[in-house]
Amino acid sequence: MMARARTVFRCTDCGAGHPKWAGRCDTCGEWNTLVEEPVASAPVGAASRRRDGSGALGAGGRVVEPQRLGDVTGTDAARIKTGLVEFDFVLGGGIVPGSLVLVGGEPGIGKSTILLQVAAELEQRGAPTLYVSGEESALQVKLRADRLGASAQHVALLSETLLETIIATATEHSPAVMIVDSIQTVFTADLEGAPGNVGQVRECAARLMRFAKERGVAVLLIGHVTKGGGIAGPKTLEHIVDTVLYFEGESSLDHRVLRATKNRFGSVDEIGVFRMTEAGLVAVANPSELFLAHRGGPQASGSAVTALIEGTRPVLVEVQALAAKSGFGTPQRVSNGFDARRLAMLLAVLERRAGLSCASLDVFLNVVGGARLQEPAGDLAIAAALASSVNDRPVKADTVFIGEIGLGGEVRPVSQIERRLAEADKMGMRAAFVSKRSVPSRTPKSLRVHGIETIQDVFEAFAS
Repeated sequence: MMARARTVFRCTDCGAGHPKWAGRCDTCGEWNTLVEEPVASAPVGAASRRRDGSGALGAGGRVVEPQRLGDVTGTDAARIKTGLVEFDFVLGGGIVPGSLVLVGGEPGIGKSTILLQVAAELEQRGAPTLYVSGEESALQVKLRADRLGASAQHVALLSETLLETIIATATEHSPAVMIVDSIQTVFTADLEGAPGNVGQVRECAARLMRFAKERGVAVLLIGHVTKGGGIAGPKTLEHIVDTVLYFEGESSLDHRVLRATKNRFGSVDEIGVFRMTEAGLVAVANPSELFLAHRGGPQASGSAVTALIEGTRPVLVEVQALAAKSGFGTPQRVSNGFDARRLAMLLAVLERRAGLSCASLDVFLNVVGGARLQEPAGDLAIAAALASSVNDRPVKADTVFIGEIGLGGEVRPVSQIERRLAEADKMGMRAAFVSKRSVPSRTPKSLRVHGIETIQDVFEAFAS
């Protein structure tokens, strides 16, 4: 019998289905996330066709003998090098054949530019590529290619949004890498609904995943982001793909950060830094040098440096704090690149444990260069920057602060302290404040490492 069309309401966050619309998803608890999705029901009677009393469905199922892991043989396929060192680094060494990679980012951040550069580099290295553009015309893509130079002129371009045509064309030409710009514009004729809705995005991504695995073609998808910063479409889209990359950066800055938030073939939280130029995106070999580029000369108060670990790479970033007299009844707490709730906690600890009161002051915190300070190793630098601003006493430019601050005012050790100190010494730092319990047995000769126990010890040390 023919399949009957029906409608379900799908949650864009968790992907759970509901028979009717509701303001709140019963599965994940999020509000205003249910959207209508037309689907095709299974043929009538298919679910009733069963085998014997085991209860197994009889519609094409068969018994398969499991294979023991010890009997599995074969070698890993060689990764495809793109020629963009930072892009390969974030992926874990290059593009894995047969993988599905999702690249997300805000409009105009440079997603199409970097993937067109990847396609151009791959063509030069002898790896055929297919660039599928569903948003821009062939002329618009050609204008972008002209800015990148002659290397992008040999990239095969397909302006198409129908999934069946895209897969048929890719099957005929057998590219090593296929780029789809973007997944929200692709649709399949087997489903009702406009391109970009929950059902279309999930089904198209699933079919592209099967195509990638069966043909060994690496597929790179471009995805839009929502106002909240997540990739548009169902959350299950990120579960389908092998790798999720976010392209971040401020429109007013000339550099962009490529961050891996999921990677089945490498480590997560790796970052690659690129500088936007007229000829495209250029990789930045030393991110620490970029983030500390403006620290030459006399330093103003309220500035301190910390060392973060982004994936496997140590990076030095500058933290700036400004504490000023409040002009309103309730002081402001504004942070950029740092969690506002953790800032409130640090302010409470500084007041209770170190006598540094900001109760009547507006506090503004900024992580320079658009970087994000997510790990607690930057707590000590934030405390130093706040104390420097409140007392209007600059911190020496060649000093780095590495440590987590507990609610008791104690300075706790952090992981990989040796690598952080090595990066600080490489960037010309001459003094480092770390937890007394994490002082390594061997430190760089040109770097004086101060082991401290409480934040009060920090203030006394760099104030003297």
